[in-house]
Amino acid sequence: NIFCTDQYLKVSIPPFLFEAILYAPIDDTNSTAKIGNGIIFFTLYKKEVAMWDSLTLANANKEKLQYLRENAVLKAHEKAKEETEAKKVTKQEHKKYALEATMKLEEAERKRIEDLKEKERQKVTKELELWKKQQKDAEKQKRVQKEGKLHQEVEQLKEKKKEKMNKTGIPNEGTSKPRLKPTKGHGSYSMFSENLKEEQLPAPRSAATIKINFTSRVFPTALRESRIAEEEEWLRKQAEARRTVNADLSELEDLKEEEKNPDWLKDKGNKMFATGNYLAAVNAYNLAVRLNNKLPLLYLNRAACHLKLRNLHKAIEDSSKALELLTPPVPDNENARVKAYVRRGTAFCQLELYTEGLQDYEAALKIDPKNKTIEKDAEKIRHLIQGTTQDS
Repeated sequence: NIFCTDQYLKVSIPPFLFEAILYAPIDDTNSTAKIGNGIIFFTLYKKEVAMWDSLTLANANKEKLQYLRENAVLKAHEKAKEETEAKKVTKQEHKKYALEATMKLEEAERKRIEDLKEKERQKVTKELELWKKQQKDAEKQKRVQKEGKLHQEVEQLKEKKKEKMNKTGIPNEGTSKPRLKPTKGHGSYSMFSENLKEEQLPAPRSAATIKINFTSRVFPTALRESRIAEEEEWLRKQAEARRTVNADLSELEDLKEEEKNPDWLKDKGNKMFATGNYLAAVNAYNLAVRLNNKLPLLYLNRAACHLKLRNLHKAIEDSSKALELLTPPVPDNENARVKAYVRRGTAFCQLELYTEGLQDYEAALKIDPKNKTIEKDAEKIRHLIQGTTQDS
């Protein structure tokens, strides 16, 4: 055990003890000690360049030596305390940076997906406009062809009418048939043109775009009159929770509006847990709990993270808090209560508190008696308890 301050040096190797109160202060941060082959080699750097009369302080009475020892120990404690505080601050900064970095990555990914959707929408819009133009051109070509065909039929009928009139105007030899008056072509053409008018199709309608505006909604489902009161109550509670939190948490000023939503943070924590980033998931759940401490799923999910990180006492606290909020016990929260009992029982067993763990597993079995996995784990805990009792 080596203990070194700016003016006090001690080495404890039972049953030996080496102690030296140095002549002048040294730089204990840069000074080193190497141990090997039963020898300790010290390299000490003076704070001030000067010649020392001796290595240790000479002609000092017991009171002064005692004071220097105690002062060295106090300085060492203060230095250790400062280093601990500095590490704590650095750790908090790292956690905050990790959460911000994760949120930025999620925002970049969401923006990328939105850009892809926008490009796809523009592409589909262009294809639709091109298809409409092709359809319009095809309709126009059909209409021109039909008009040309009708005009050709009219000309053929005119020729036939003219030939018939010529034949009726020339009498046969040896006959005295009266000459028939030729039918005026004007009346015939007029009647045919009326038939053509009836057969002509109307022109196609011109294309147009109808713009429809929808009222923005928080809920993804359609508005129902039977649920208006329920939605308004939920929105009111959310607004009150946000106002309360914004008044208490000054660090939330830099967050976006969606990042102050506990549900959004819960989903983010679930994604981080699925990828194995348990510390970031705990940070997301912590912020969500500070925003709304009445959601049992936040404590339940955070307990799962603590189990992965071996923070067993915190896992027990979060599971107990989730069970407090999952009241009254109803069929809708059966699954959540089973998970809370199992996670708390697992934490107890890992702390070797098998009796408490078995109680939680048996409580979970009462809720879900058909769960074979929980039943097997409970049986293993019973064997552990029996083995511990026999060993005692």
